[in-house]
Amino acid sequence: MATETLADIHKALNEGRLIPYLGPGVLTLSGEACAVPTGPDVLVDKLTAKASVPHKIRKNLTAAAQFIENFKHRKTISTVMTAAFEPVVAPNELHRFLATCPKLPLVVHAWYDDVMQQALKDRQNWGMVHAVSHAEHLATWVHYFNADGSKVAQEDELATAEKWATVLYEPIGSVRPGRNYLVSDSDYVEVLTEIDIQTPIPDKVKEIRTGRNFLYLGCRFSTQLERIFAWQIAKRSSDKHWAVLPETPTKNERRFLERYNVERIDMPLADFVAEFTSQKEAALA
Repeated sequence: MATETLADIHKALNEGRLIPYLGPGVLTLSGEACAVPTGPDVLVDKLTAKASVPHKIRKNLTAAAQFIENFKHRKTISTVMTAAFEPVVAPNELHRFLATCPKLPLVVHAWYDDVMQQALKDRQNWGMVHAVSHAEHLATWVHYFNADGSKVAQEDELATAEKWATVLYEPIGSVRPGRNYLVSDSDYVEVLTEIDIQTPIPDKVKEIRTGRNFLYLGCRFSTQLERIFAWQIAKRSSDKHWAVLPETPTKNERRFLERYNVERIDMPLADFVAEFTSQKEAALA
């Protein structure tokens, strides 16, 4: 990684312009013993182990979840998802590092675990916004939660969020505190029909992202769903972003990176985090 790139990322972080966007790959930093699924492939295996699913969709997370929802019940999906993400996983070096950054207006956490929440526990003046499924919460896109996990009354959501110095946005839900999950095809269809006009994106998130830079960590952009969420959440932000992507990009990933001016950082996430955190510590010494 070029020294200039790391310096630019740190400058954005120190000025409160950096928005970390955390994908499931961040959990790989917790080691092989991580007790919750570290990606869609691992999660879909857990789902299909609990219910019979046609072979052709056994490796497709959203399709497998939809099949189970159709032929079992939505509660079956919720039960399996909760069991998969119920184990407590301690925050790793990246989570802890971000939680100590003084200027952290927004963290986007696009997976179902609650590890980033745990890392933020000792931080003052923060709260959460979780996406919810229309299958369980009709005509509602998100729920707001205080740092202690208490749900904010709908009429108080915007006023409460205005007081938060840091917002943790969970665009596909989270195991805690509400056990809300976007995971089946129908969950995503509901969101995708409106996401281009930004209806499912919380107003507070849209306000914070303006003019800011995104740093994608533990993410891939190989599926259309991943690309749509990554871009729609970052829409109308700045014109410069970064992504740690050590894997060889697919054709669609390359197009995504080029189209939205996302600079690829070609190094393992663990190596990036080691450099990223050590530079900050050196600056503070």
